[in-house]
Amino acid sequence: MKLDAKSTIEAGKAILGIEFGSTRIKAVLIDQENKPIAQGSHEWENQLVNGLWTYSIDAIWHGLQDCYADLRANVNKQYNTEIETLAAIGVSAMMHGYMAFNEKEEILVPFRTWRNTNTARAAAELSELFVYNIPLRWSISHLYQAILDNEEHVKDIDFLTTLAGYVHWQLTGNKVLGVGDASGMIPVDTTTKTYSTEMVEKFDKLVAPKGYGWKLLDILPEVLLAGENAGTLTEKGAGKLDISGHLKPGAPVCPPEGDAGTGMVATNAVKQRTGNVSAGTSSFSMIVLEKELSKPYEMIDMVTTPDGSLVAMVHCNNCTSDLNAWVGLFKEYQELLGVPVDMNEVFGKLYNHALTGDADCGGLISYNYISGEPVTGLAEGRPLFVRSANDKFNLANFMRTHLYASVGVLKIGNDILLKEEQVKVDRITGHGGLFKTKGVGQRVLAAAINSPISVMETAGEGGAWGIALLGSYLVNNEKKQSLADFLEENVFAGDAGVEIAPTPEDVAGFNTYIESYKAGLAIEQAAVEAKK
Repeated sequence: MKLDAKSTIEAGKAILGIEFGSTRIKAVLIDQENKPIAQGSHEWENQLVNGLWTYSIDAIWHGLQDCYADLRANVNKQYNTEIETLAAIGVSAMMHGYMAFNEKEEILVPFRTWRNTNTARAAAELSELFVYNIPLRWSISHLYQAILDNEEHVKDIDFLTTLAGYVHWQLTGNKVLGVGDASGMIPVDTTTKTYSTEMVEKFDKLVAPKGYGWKLLDILPEVLLAGENAGTLTEKGAGKLDISGHLKPGAPVCPPEGDAGTGMVATNAVKQRTGNVSAGTSSFSMIVLEKELSKPYEMIDMVTTPDGSLVAMVHCNNCTSDLNAWVGLFKEYQELLGVPVDMNEVFGKLYNHALTGDADCGGLISYNYISGEPVTGLAEGRPLFVRSANDKFNLANFMRTHLYASVGVLKIGNDILLKEEQVKVDRITGHGGLFKTKGVGQRVLAAAINSPISVMETAGEGGAWGIALLGSYLVNNEKKQSLADFLEENVFAGDAGVEIAPTPEDVAGFNTYIESYKAGLAIEQAAVEAKK
């Protein structure tokens, strides 16, 4: 029998998903049909403390409690009821980073987030040792950098985890981590579905001369797959989450996951030969592989889906910020003329006009580097628009080059996968701000990676919905389905979204553009050096 939303909440059948994003903590409550019925949020910002990006422990708990209180208020307003019990809970957060605790459960140094780039030496040495690309933001890079820097706290580490792992531990008492998030601490072996034994042994041998009282596996969380029991909400945990005291303990909690994993779930992209592209302030693509790549690549990070399949991730620091800044300029011009401004209309008109331009942007090039871009080897960024006297300089080409630039770096990384490694992909789903104007961002991305791109109505629900779905998979999977089958049948029910296939002209045009783009990277490098 299908319950209405109020009855679902009152019967304790609702599932709670919480995600800690970089600027917002979001909570989503879903019903038995996996549809969102209430939500809450809390805005927050990282701080730069002693040269490192961090969020304080107080900010984490205040943010979570405020977000949950906002959810309670939303439930009260919509349904005039209280959340007393839940069918399941899931916690997700930004991946990677460094949260180290001593045996008294005290944090040893402020949380070091994924944004920190002080780990270059550690990442380079570990990449060589492991013969595997170890990014700067991974937990093992942070740990080894602290060792290289002879930081006093390292000898006292009793537990090392991520933000999602920390919050889950405090709510349940369990030191565990979902395999997707764990794969951003240290590489995971996709056959054993846990940390790579070979790499753990290499690391222990590397740091043995330091004489620490721990081995790596002593301090890392236990790795769990989607659907496995990760503990229940304790009385202490319920009190930390809901300071009003209404929420009762006992709800099962699914393995905590990273935001990349929940993005894959929210776009139905956990099956091999599927992928998703998230395109907003920054962008990343996740392609679920059928087998290992032939060799490591510095611009491709290897992580896993929440059920342990290997994923190739291309992460770009820049996407739509520069494009949005140019659109803002046209808004100012419109205001100067005294024309009322509707930003949706401005974006829609400019984006659609871009599609009337030349497929190769008429020779114009744009570099959208607000910040550095590791994939193309730029430590810092300078936004640049470049043209020569003979290029076709008009509004359509101008807008088109900025749209191309927003996914240019993504194309460079994915060309390695799709061309050099011959990776096969049946479906790629796009989500994020670039796809808000119907059909335009989709068409540009389809041309960039020469693959059909789908966009779903639900893609905007995001990671909090994704982790709620993993909570649902934990408690509502009576048929013992794989995660991919569970999502396909019970959540998306065949909805593949609206698909746009690339045209040969667009693909050829983008390929011409990207060759000029790569040749012109020296201009960007010169701009960085000239304007310190």
